[in-house]
Amino acid sequence: MKLEFLKDTTEAGHFFDEVNEQLIRLYDFDAMEAEQFCISIQEQLIDKKQSLDFLKLDFIESVNCNLILQISSDDEGITTNDNKKFVCKLTLEQYTEILKLCKPFCLDKSRGYRWLYELDTPIDFLFSPHGTW
Repeated sequence: MKLEFLKDTTEAGHFFDEVNEQLIRLYDFDAMEAEQFCISIQEQLIDKKQSLDFLKLDFIESVNCNLILQISSDDEGITTNDNKKFVCKLTLEQYTEILKLCKPFCLDKSRGYRWLYELDTPIDFLFSPHGTW
């Protein structure tokens, strides 16, 4: 599973009206890695109520950034100060919804992609086995 920040999706020719120009994407993964991702969210965020640092997960390879998931009282989405270290602040309810969105990818041969939240923020969050949207 790879983690990448795309600063300008219009340069890649992937821009659509419903997509922000910037996004964080988790891509290039199989069902086993999708399952590990779901387990990490469940155990670290939902059960222990602790932050989840993607650099500490051995199944995620950083292409050009890091992402830390944190619990918040409000859904704020992904923010950054330097385009390298990102923080995603969401409620427990939203992380539970992310688990539901990711579960189909834990099945073998799952196709497609999912936007992991629908917030009016500058940076979208894409979960896509093949990297496309």
